[in-house]
Amino acid sequence: MSAGLPVLFVDHPFPDEYRDLVEGRCVVVGSGTDDGLERAQAILAGAVRPWNSAAFALAPAVRVISRVGVGFDNVVVTDAAAAGVTVCNTPSAPTVSTAEHTMALLFAVTKHLPHHLARARQGLSGESVGRALELDRRILGLVGIGRIASRVAVAAQALGMRVIATDPGVATTPVPGVDLFSFDELLAAADVVSLHAPALASTTRMIDADALARMRSGTYLVNCARGTLVDHDALLDAIDRGHLAGAGLDVTDPEPLPVGHPLLDRANVVVTPHIASASVAGRRRLYEHSIDNALAVLSGRPATVVAPPT
Repeated sequence: MSAGLPVLFVDHPFPDEYRDLVEGRCVVVGSGTDDGLERAQAILAGAVRPWNSAAFALAPAVRVISRVGVGFDNVVVTDAAAAGVTVCNTPSAPTVSTAEHTMALLFAVTKHLPHHLARARQGLSGESVGRALELDRRILGLVGIGRIASRVAVAAQALGMRVIATDPGVATTPVPGVDLFSFDELLAAADVVSLHAPALASTTRMIDADALARMRSGTYLVNCARGTLVDHDALLDAIDRGHLAGAGLDVTDPEPLPVGHPLLDRANVVVTPHIASASVAGRRRLYEHSIDNALAVLSGRPATVVAPPT
């Protein structure tokens, strides 16, 4: 062990390809076990293990918990504050990769790629029935207009789409040419609705049977934000009735969907297993930013803090 270096506890297996990010900077312990938790000064947290008062009691020396990601649902921030632990996350790390994946799902469902892939695998050629939605001059409705949605907006505008957004947290959109609508107005106007809202009590099941009914027939839904935003039973019903033309989902509730779930079998639904940020560059950025945050707090430097200790 390197003397004098801070001890960083990782609550999941630490990838070997990122060892260069910690060499000479800190000592990594844990890596999927509880070894070293009692002497750790910082925690690098995944998205699964819960961090609450009982967990923090096992780590009396910890001063910071740094999420390898944006969401911190598994960290009880009030318990962290009570324990004197600063909570950090990495909001900018997955922006590029998640925006690109959003566009990938948008293309996949509006161009009906799963359907055509299945036909190709059967040795079939083209169809006389046109299924693909031409995106030029169509309307993309963004529910939330933060970092990821803003990048999606620019990409969609480059395709010739009109982009509108709804977001109670902003007065003007950060992207020129993107107009703000109310939630109901956006649902009624959009050809494609893309979700970019956080997981809050107020956003849980915001896309329910009523919201889906307010979308025009033939609308597509894309969700690379949080699975809890969508009522999946209502979504399945809208898909099966033909009211929704298709859906692209990188996040679900539950996650992952159980094997055999009907949404996994629909030809006009594309489900990926929460991997939007998992590009080579995006994944490295997540670890780089989270490690930097942890070490910055320990040394008194600025970090991306979501919940400073009380």
